[in-house]
Amino acid sequence: MAKFINPFTDVGFKKIFGQEVSKDLLIDFLNDLLVDEKSITDITFLDKEILPEYMGDRGVIYDIYCTTENGEQFIVEMQNRQQVNFRERALYYLSHAVSRQGEKGADWRFNLKAVYGVFFMNFRLENMPHKLRTDIVLSDRDTHEQFSDKLRFIFIELPSFTKEEAECVTDFDRWIYVLKNMETLNRMPFKARKSVFEKLEKIVDIASLSKEERVKYDESIKVYRDSLVTMEFAEQKGRAEGLAEGMAKGKAEERRIIAGQLKRMGMSFDAIREVTGLSDSEIDAL
Repeated sequence: MAKFINPFTDVGFKKIFGQEVSKDLLIDFLNDLLVDEKSITDITFLDKEILPEYMGDRGVIYDIYCTTENGEQFIVEMQNRQQVNFRERALYYLSHAVSRQGEKGADWRFNLKAVYGVFFMNFRLENMPHKLRTDIVLSDRDTHEQFSDKLRFIFIELPSFTKEEAECVTDFDRWIYVLKNMETLNRMPFKARKSVFEKLEKIVDIASLSKEERVKYDESIKVYRDSLVTMEFAEQKGRAEGLAEGMAKGKAEERRIIAGQLKRMGMSFDAIREVTGLSDSEIDAL
């Protein structure tokens, strides 16, 4: 039986990063993510459900939505499977958070605060180089100079992280190692190096969950595992259909080759059609 909660579940992820009592864990992770760039000292959790601006507008729901002491906003999500238009969805979420900063009245002068999207992905991002961290900023296409620091996307591709415990040399590495392997760990590593992992150990210990929390977590685990089974079935079905399609294409090509050889030998269309099953038009095109 697992000792620690699974961070890929909705309940597990929010228990680690989405509680007021453990917000220092999120602060620590964000500072390690943006090391030498920022030093966040406090955050305030915002309602993750942003109400529509007008009737019929699409509501936006985030896993974790918070703001720092200087007004910068962070949207943090855990995604276990690829979604249609995943990158466009991320763009919509962040753009929505930017646009809602517009204030009423003539005195507001577009003094925007930066919006960051941090997307943990338990899958590989399609049509992109496979690497742990993909960091997207607004920059000039030719000079690569940053145009604005008000919008930033950070995609963390967990399957691309392959380091063992001893190979983790940065605190960011250590965070990713712990999150990726948490459910299989028997002890919390790195506690001697960084006290935040000692607090993390207490928070994620399944034995420390209340009865109500355990019920919610067990249901969250069920949803997560059902999702994995569904994904695996879809992948297997896709592979089987692709194989069948490939075999069918191979057989069709084989029939065309045979038909071409018989045609060059002077065999009649009727005989070739009987042997290969091709139509007269298909045989004539060879």
